[in-house]
Amino acid sequence: MNILILGSGGREHSLAWAVMQNPKCDKLIVAPGNAGIAQIADCAALDIEDGGAVVTFAEENSIDFVIVGPEAPLAAGVADRLRDAGLLVFGPTAEAAKLEASKSFTKEICDAAQAPTAAYGHFTDADSAKAYVRQQSAPIVVKADGLAAGKGVIIAETIEDAEAAIDDMFGGAFGGAGAEVVIEEFMQGEEASFFVLCDGTDVLPIGTAQDHKRVGEGDTGLNTGGMGAYSPAPVLTDAIAQKALDEIIKPTMAEMAKRGTPYQGVLYAGLMIQDGQPRLVEYNVRFGDPECQVLMMRLGAQAMDLMHACAEGRLAETRVNWADDHAMTVVLAADGYPGSYEKGTPITGLDDLPEDSFHMMFHAGTSEKDGRIVATGGRVLNATARGTTLQEARDRAYAMADAVNWPQGFYRRDIGWRAL
Repeated sequence: MNILILGSGGREHSLAWAVMQNPKCDKLIVAPGNAGIAQIADCAALDIEDGGAVVTFAEENSIDFVIVGPEAPLAAGVADRLRDAGLLVFGPTAEAAKLEASKSFTKEICDAAQAPTAAYGHFTDADSAKAYVRQQSAPIVVKADGLAAGKGVIIAETIEDAEAAIDDMFGGAFGGAGAEVVIEEFMQGEEASFFVLCDGTDVLPIGTAQDHKRVGEGDTGLNTGGMGAYSPAPVLTDAIAQKALDEIIKPTMAEMAKRGTPYQGVLYAGLMIQDGQPRLVEYNVRFGDPECQVLMMRLGAQAMDLMHACAEGRLAETRVNWADDHAMTVVLAADGYPGSYEKGTPITGLDDLPEDSFHMMFHAGTSEKDGRIVATGGRVLNATARGTTLQEARDRAYAMADAVNWPQGFYRRDIGWRAL
C-alpha cells in the first residue's frame, strides 16, 4: 500500500515509524513532516487543512490510505473531502470531530448519553460567565470552547484568576477558540488517557497512557501540550477501563450514530479517576501527543493493520496483540516554552543515539538547515523507550535525553513519578 500521513509533529513521526515496520507499506509520504521523519519517509510540502489540495495530492501519488494526524485538518473537513473522492481515510468527519473542536458540543453529547463528566456552564459573554463563576467555588476550570492547541484550559485557583481567564478568552487570547467559553467544576482524582478505535459500529480499546501536562516537576506550572507520557497507566485498571467503555465511550458512540454522524477513527478519552469511578475530562479525535509515541512504541507494526481495519469497518474481527511491556517518552522543549522561545537553535548528538524497537528519538519541532538539525518549535524532541518494566523504559529514555547536546533546551526529570 501507498500511505499518506498528514502532520509534522512527534505524533506523526511515531505513526510513520510504526507504519514503516509493516511489510504492507510499499511507500510512505508524510506531509509536511519534519527533519526526523525525512530520515525514514518522503516528506511533501502540502497545506493539510486544504481538503481539495490533499485529495489532488493523494490521487496524483496513487495513495491507497490516508492517516490524519492532527485535529485541525479533521475539524476542517479534510477526511470528508477524502471520503467524497473515494479514498480510504483514518479519521472522523468534521461533524464527528466536534467532539474535540467544541467543548460545549461534547458536554451536550455527554448529557444526552448520560455519560459522567464535570458539572458545567456554557457562555457566549464575559458577564454571565463571571456571574456563574461567582456562584461556584474555586478552584474552577475555564476552557476555550474551540481548538487551542492544548493550551485553552485554565485551572483557576481563585475566583479572581477565573475572571482574568474569562477576560483573556473573550479578549482574543486564544483567537476564535475563545469566542465561547465552558466553565467546569474542578474534578478531584488522577487523570489518565484511554485510547479506543471506533469504526462507526464497534469499539476496540488499544491502550492507556498517562500524560504530564504541566511544564514543571511535580506537575507544577503552566499547562503545555504535554511534557512526557508513559504506557500503560496503572490507575486505569481493567475494571475501570471497562467502566469507562460501558458508561462513557460506548454511550457516546451510540449517540453520535443516532444523530447520523457515526464516529470513525481513534477516540482519546481523557478521564479523571476517583474512588474507582471514571469521569470524562475531554475527548480528543486523534492520538494524543506525546501519548501516541508510547503507544506506537508498544504496538509497532500492528498499528497500521489496526488503523486500516478501523477505516474499513472491520474492528469486530480485529484484536490487539499486547506485549507485557512498558514505554516512556520524555519531551525536550525549548527554553521559555510554553511561553516565547528562540527558534533555529542547533541540536547535536542525535546521530549517536540508538534506533531500534526499544529506543527512538521522535522529532516534534525540527528542520534541517545547512546539514544540521535545528529546533523550530516549542516541543522539539521525544526521547522514547520501551522496557520490560517502567523503570527500565525510564532509564533508557533519560539516557537518550541526556545524550542530546542542546543548551537551549530543557526537560522534566520526573516523568512517570506517579507510577514509580
